[in-house]
Amino acid sequence: MSLFDSILGQVGGNLDISSIAGKFGIDPSMAEMAVKALGQSHAEPGDTIEAAAAKTGMDSGMLGQIASHLGGEGGLGQLSGLLQGNSALSGLTGMLDKDGDGSPLNDIAGMAGGLFGKN
Repeated sequence: MSLFDSILGQVGGNLDISSIAGKFGIDPSMAEMAVKALGQSHAEPGDTIEAAAAKTGMDSGMLGQIASHLGGEGGLGQLSGLLQGNSALSGLTGMLDKDGDGSPLNDIAGMAGGLFGKN
């Protein structure tokens, strides 16, 4: 299960990209793109569906159906908040991961060791 699927699971029910793709007869990569665009667009001014359609090139009718499947306004609001929280966390992780190995823990330990005069 991807990080995005786990975020989507927090929106409600047992939603995942594969089930959305299957329900709407689209490729899973298109379903993921649609859901991300809907979540991002919900936090922006203007019409969520139209903004997501502009980002993805997908039909606004299909995006409206996907938005309803996600729980409508409430589900999109929750998804938007989760996506924004996740991007803030990944930005912080990127700043702390000095060696770029994907884990900031060894870098934080190194910083803590430097504070106490250890290398």
